[in-house]
Amino acid sequence: MNKKRPSTTLYQDLDLPKTATPDDIKKNYRKLALKFHPDKNPNNPEAAEKFKDINYAHSILSDPTKRDIYDKYGSFGLNIAEQFGEENVKVYFTVTSKWWLIPIIFCGIITGCYFCCCCCCCCNCCCGKCKPRHPEEFPGNQTTMEDEDPGTDDQVFTTQPESRHQKDPSDVESGVAK
Repeated sequence: MNKKRPSTTLYQDLDLPKTATPDDIKKNYRKLALKFHPDKNPNNPEAAEKFKDINYAHSILSDPTKRDIYDKYGSFGLNIAEQFGEENVKVYFTVTSKWWLIPIIFCGIITGCYFCCCCCCCCNCCCGKCKPRHPEEFPGNQTTMEDEDPGTDDQVFTTQPESRHQKDPSDVESGVAK
């Protein structure tokens, strides 16, 4: 995001009133861009900074959606639009307003949602009424190798199965594949 001085606005950067038309924006942009272009002012770093500010102001004010966001919410609105998307700016400012937070807090206290009383189901968060039990708590469902009957024919495999293509173990050691 462009770091702006607090005293300037995008309209001031382009020497325009807030009621400027898109044609006015384009005309003033071209005039100022030619005046402060770095190629015309090679030894003036202030002109280069002014040129960057002019380009940024033009990119915002020439886009109707971004201009509307800037007019309503200022540069902070543009920052929010960059982070959450242009269509979510209004939702962000609505949700973060105190008139939205007061009913949410009030409803949470009244219904007991902040005190683990939401429908007696806290989804394993605080008091754990719906918390799944540990395997040790299930009686008789677990067996171990020691519990198995030693007379069964079940074998425990401890080696890797051999490949169909591998016929001679000496081929593996020498690195020759057939």
